[in-house]
Amino acid sequence: MSTTPPPAEGDPAEGGRRRPGQLEAQVVTVLVEAAAPLTPGEVRDRLDVAGTLSYSTVVTTLTRLFDKGAVTRDRDGRAYRYGAVRDAAGLVAERMSRLLAAEPDHTSVLRRFVSTLDKRDEQILRDLLHQDSDP
Repeated sequence: MSTTPPPAEGDPAEGGRRRPGQLEAQVVTVLVEAAAPLTPGEVRDRLDVAGTLSYSTVVTTLTRLFDKGAVTRDRDGRAYRYGAVRDAAGLVAERMSRLLAAEPDHTSVLRRFVSTLDKRDEQILRDLLHQDSDP
């Protein structure tokens, strides 16, 4: 079974740019699916079999994820090995929480966020809120 995430819309392998946070999510997914912590080269090889993704981009992404507390990092010789602390969904949820915390008017932000959701996602959110309010 391959751990390589399929090319996403806007993926450079498909001739476009990645969405913000997309590479971070892909890296975290690779780390979550790995049996053990990986070096940046191993992450790159699993992410990009074609070899179009630069090693330095992977190192930069892993360093940023480490600085955010989203991955662990342990020295292995001259390199580091990285492991996931949380999955990609947890990473996105954490990013959303940080953005919300940066704005003092939470009500306006949440109201506008909900207004941008499609009907399916809005219903999922309503169901989740209803579940959390049940004793």
